Amino acid sequence: MSFVSWQDRKQLMPALRAIYRAETADVAELRLGDFEAVWGKKYPAIGPAWRRAWNEVTPFFAYPPQIRKMIYTTNAIERLHRGLRKIIKTRGAFPSDEAAMKLLYLALRNLGVHWKPAIEWRAAYAQFTIFFPERLPTTIR
Repeated sequence: MSFVSWQDRKQLMPALRAIYRAETADVAELRLGDFEAVWGKKYPAIGPAWRRAWNEVTPFFAYPPQIRKMIYTTNAIERLHRGLRKIIKTRGAFPSDEAAMKLLYLALRNLGVHWKPAIEWRAAYAQFTIFFPERLPTTIR
C-alpha cells in the first residue's frame, strides 16, 4: 500500500484482498493478472512487487483459511501493543520492576474485556493440530 495514494486505497484494497484470500495459488495468480489489468497502468510497481515475492507467497495457500487468517491478521496483536504502550507511556518511572509488572497485568485484564475475536481460535487450533501435530497438544483449554 505504500505505492498507493490515499484517494485510491478504498477502491484498490478489495482487489488486493481477492489475491491473498484466493482458494489456491493458481486462482491467486489469475486474480493478480486481473489486478494488473485494472490497476497496472496507474500503479505499475505493485504487480511486479507481488511477482518478485510470489515464491514466498505461494506456500501460504497450502494452509486452510483459518490458519491463513491468523497469518495475515495482526490487528489483535497491534491493538494489544498499543494499549500496553499507552499505559506505560503515561507513567514517568516505576518504583520497582514488580510495580511495572502489576500495572501491565492489570492493563492486560482490562484490555481483554473489550476484545472481539477476529479469528475463530478453536477452528484455527484444530487446523494447526492437523498440520503440526508434533508441536501442539491435542487438547485446548
